[in-house]
Amino acid sequence: MTTFSLNQSSFLSCSGVSGCGKRRSFSNLDARRAGLALKVVSVSTTGRVVTEERNAVVESKKLKEMGENATAAAASTSEAIKKEGEVLTVGGGVRDVYGEDCATEDQLVTPWSVTVASGYSLLRDPLHNKGLAFTDKERDAHYLRGLLPPAVVTQELQVKKTLNNLRQYKVPLQRYMAMMDLQETNARLFYKLLIENVEEFLPVVYTPTVGEACQKYGSIFTRPQGLFISLKERGKILEVLRNWPEKNIQVIVVTDGERILGLGDLGCQGMGIPVGKLSLYTALGGVRPSACLPITIDVGTNNEQLLNDEFYIGLRQKRATGQEYADLLHEFMTAVKQNYGEKVLIQFEDFANHNAFDLLSKYSSTHLVFNDDIQGTASVVLAGLLSALKLLGGSLDEQTFLFLGAGEAGTGIAELIALEMSKQTNLPLEEARKKIWLVDSKGLIVSSRKESLQHFKKPWAHEHEPIRNLIDAVQDIKPTVLIGSSGAGRTFTQDVVEAMASINERPVILALSNPTSQSECTAEQAYTWSQGRAIFASGSPFDPVKYEGKTFIPGQANNAYIFPGLGLGLIMSGAIRVHDDMLLAASSALAEQVTQENFERGLIYPPFTNIRKISANIAARVAAKAYELGLASRLPQPQDLVKYAESCMYSPVYRNYR
Repeated sequence: MTTFSLNQSSFLSCSGVSGCGKRRSFSNLDARRAGLALKVVSVSTTGRVVTEERNAVVESKKLKEMGENATAAAASTSEAIKKEGEVLTVGGGVRDVYGEDCATEDQLVTPWSVTVASGYSLLRDPLHNKGLAFTDKERDAHYLRGLLPPAVVTQELQVKKTLNNLRQYKVPLQRYMAMMDLQETNARLFYKLLIENVEEFLPVVYTPTVGEACQKYGSIFTRPQGLFISLKERGKILEVLRNWPEKNIQVIVVTDGERILGLGDLGCQGMGIPVGKLSLYTALGGVRPSACLPITIDVGTNNEQLLNDEFYIGLRQKRATGQEYADLLHEFMTAVKQNYGEKVLIQFEDFANHNAFDLLSKYSSTHLVFNDDIQGTASVVLAGLLSALKLLGGSLDEQTFLFLGAGEAGTGIAELIALEMSKQTNLPLEEARKKIWLVDSKGLIVSSRKESLQHFKKPWAHEHEPIRNLIDAVQDIKPTVLIGSSGAGRTFTQDVVEAMASINERPVILALSNPTSQSECTAEQAYTWSQGRAIFASGSPFDPVKYEGKTFIPGQANNAYIFPGLGLGLIMSGAIRVHDDMLLAASSALAEQVTQENFERGLIYPPFTNIRKISANIAARVAAKAYELGLASRLPQPQDLVKYAESCMYSPVYRNYR
């Protein structure tokens, strides 16, 4: 067997190649095309790739000729594949260039990278590395002999060993760092471990631990996990996007770090949020990791502590605002669409209120955009309320809602509740809004304050006397549902919870702020102060609570229920825009996954152990709505959208290599 290791550098210079008389320099575009041509060349004279067209062995004397004809080679190979009827797309219509996702789990695949990964480079490629799980045959074929100890183990044993190691760490941040190291060395093992132990490790890779990770990101940073786009890259953002090695991007999560969870401005160190979110897109929603791109836009920070921190990794300047900020974001949005096309999903994450609403409003009609803080939080909370109504009885329009917090999350949730109420009852939206009251830092939002309110608060300014304190608002408005999205910890005091319990037989109390330290109250406080009558859920996880001999399991209104399935539904339908009806569909699908057994345990959300099934159902409902609204571009519509969603999901099981 003859094997060649070819890469782009083989075409940048022909010195040292037999029969080459002069040196030739290729442009970056030529190099990329050359790389594309190489990817369709077989690595051995006996190995069979996807088509017979790829079975020719490239001899060294033909390197120069291949380099000069790379474009033609790529085109002819693509044509040959099409003629033979090869499936070039996988679930969601992604181009399956290497045949990996089309193959069944028992078929052999080739670990293609920029070159055919082999030897030491294969062990350093997180998408293809299997560690000690490489078989003896694979070790011979890919030059791994001597680079690994002789033992051959299963992926299951690797999971068991890794779990044992992770559980030795008592500090959550140490677990986080170990998990990130695993993701960067063996992606399939990382995702298999996370999927199979999601309830244990979701709080590690996501909230609350990710908040501490962002605060200390400069100190723990070892290797880049996404793209950093700063003011230094003005005018060159398209070029920066092209530096990312993966080209078939389907989901981008982007932040500017100004409002990270409830922790404030963390600048460039907010990168932990996009990385964590996209890990969940893969683990919970089945989006391929190679199709995910985390991005942080660094326009400076107003956090003096970070600016004076010697380990801070971002721009050391105050935040850019106004036109300078808008121009940079516009260049970014334009470059993303130009580089990745119309159907790439851009998820805005942890932008400050004033920018979050403006960006969503500006680009929702031209791009496939989604703001998880505004729309994702709203969808998951609405799902919880729909579930709670099965315990309470009655309908949505019979409830009165009081919010503490009138930012992105609060107003986003309120608007989606009003939309659902309007659809259920045919009430005008303005009338539905009158059932919802918001309290901000200055007190109850009322019409007499309208002139001084930010634009996104104005729809919630109702006729009422001004009220300064939350407890007074509870006693006067008499809400059936109290929702906290303030980012201010311990603001649902004993007086507030007891007032809710005196007004309602089963008060609904949702303390949504993250991380745990910023939660408006703890689960124990909610159950104890309400004499065990509260229907409670929080944004961050709390342990079960025992009260008067009964165990209460607090629900978690975690956005991770919604955004992975929503994203998968948008991808697999080829949606070109996000519509509010898709969010309502996602809420309804999630609420339907709550069983009677869950209700009996006090849960208004299903357990995360079934999250992939939940995500598939949400994806199917979202895709169906996209087709119904005429926003889907992937035709024809699959007959069974749930099965199709499941077939689209990334599997972390190791593949067998030629």
